[in-house]
Amino acid sequence: MILATLCYVKRGGKTLMLHRVKKLNDIHQGKWNGLGGKMEPGETPEECVIREVREESGLRIREPVLKGFLTFPGFDGVDDWYVFVFEARRFSGRLIDSPEGNLRWVADAAVSRLDLWEGDRIFLRWMRGKRFFSGKFTYKDERLRRFGACFY
Repeated sequence: MILATLCYVKRGGKTLMLHRVKKLNDIHQGKWNGLGGKMEPGETPEECVIREVREESGLRIREPVLKGFLTFPGFDGVDDWYVFVFEARRFSGRLIDSPEGNLRWVADAAVSRLDLWEGDRIFLRWMRGKRFFSGKFTYKDERLRRFGACFY
């Protein structure tokens, strides 16, 4: 089981997106993602997302808002991934040359046209709502096979 975070940093009608093109053997190679990563032992989801956004972008987010929780059974072919999904609108700092890929501020309306995982287009719509969501996305051979959600 892998515990992870994912954060969408927003500013002025744009979302900071990461084009994953730099790491070797990256399961997300070539895809556009929000920022985030695996939790370290003893970390809370909030501590993890703050650390991961800083490491990947140089930005120091404040008061990240937990929008939902995602389950990806056997996502990497081995482990189930459980992901806490955040949004951050308060931050400071300057963007760095990310070790993970290329960072770009993308107009919110254009994010869904990027090369995303299929399920990302679905839960990114959920994030615009006011209700907390819990979703399950099942992939096989990098294709979305089924998904479901609950809203609270």
